[in-house]
Amino acid sequence: MKGKVAAMTGVKEVEIREYDVPTTEKGCVTMEVIKSNICGSDIHMWEGKHIFKNHVLGHEMVGSVSELGEGVETDYAGEQIKIGDRIVPVYYLTCQKCEACLNGHFNVCTRGSDYQGQYAEKYPHFTGGFATHYIIHPNQYFYKVPEGVSDNVAAGANCGIAQIVYAMDNSGLEINDTIVIQGAGGLGLFASAISKTMGANVIIIDSIDSRLEEAKKFGANHLINMKEFNTIEKRKEEISRVTNGKGADFVLDVAGVPAAFDEAVRLAKIGGTVIEIGNVSVDESQNVSIVPGLITRKCLTVKGILRYQPWYLYKTLQFLERYNDQFPFDSLTDRTYSLSESQLAMQKAASKEVTRAIIEPNKAE
Repeated sequence: MKGKVAAMTGVKEVEIREYDVPTTEKGCVTMEVIKSNICGSDIHMWEGKHIFKNHVLGHEMVGSVSELGEGVETDYAGEQIKIGDRIVPVYYLTCQKCEACLNGHFNVCTRGSDYQGQYAEKYPHFTGGFATHYIIHPNQYFYKVPEGVSDNVAAGANCGIAQIVYAMDNSGLEINDTIVIQGAGGLGLFASAISKTMGANVIIIDSIDSRLEEAKKFGANHLINMKEFNTIEKRKEEISRVTNGKGADFVLDVAGVPAAFDEAVRLAKIGGTVIEIGNVSVDESQNVSIVPGLITRKCLTVKGILRYQPWYLYKTLQFLERYNDQFPFDSLTDRTYSLSESQLAMQKAASKEVTRAIIEPNKAE
């Protein structure tokens, strides 16, 4: 049986390639990809701003089981799995042998990206979401999708949403705390929804009117438009005003802009916490100046969050099912493309002409 993948061949270049879908090996699972979202990191890769080169694009995905390898009878929550079941894989590996894994930090496994980032021509080829099929590695967690979670929502569960669930669950956020969220993209909106369910007062900062309007539907108590409050000082004053002088207990950066970290440090109140998720590039071009003394004098806690512990994907799917009627999770995707349109989809996503694009690899053309 033949299958297809959308592989990078250079900066801003995508090529559709065809390979034999391999027989499912022991401990593996083969799934047909139903939908795969374009994530912000996919755009960074496509633009050549990432360590991954010439790999199969896509990692946010949902699929249906087409073949189970020997020994695979359940998902990682112990639920029975059969052909046709919808599943979502954790997109990175956990070797369970490296120093990080041995210390319980599976989310930063030193071999976590070996599978996702390998060249398209390397066996088993189907190692990314922009493909008709995807092979789940034996060292890769996966979970069955609850019936109440749509394909559109499930496709995004294994990356940003799970990372936000993990971050908020380990943040220390409590009822009546104020959290300022920098950025009202998908991550920011999910962070707003999760913070709301935790009983927090949610303030969202962004410069795009439509995003701020959407934030209201995801539980935001107050919106700060950067076009109106066009300096850090003005935004800080507005936060002070709406919190009656209390300030921000937590500042979460999901904007992905280096300058946002400096602002987060300035916005957090004395004894507050800054959570950094949006900035993942370690390229020197992403350097930014901060005043370290602000961290010291305000006794701030700074937490960096990369990925999530793999079992948080299960928690995320449960969260999405529980709050499906309270928040419009389905509204965060607005355009669908076929696999052959992957290059076009990347162009539209990178230019922000679409909010959240979806690839449907097995869609009839």
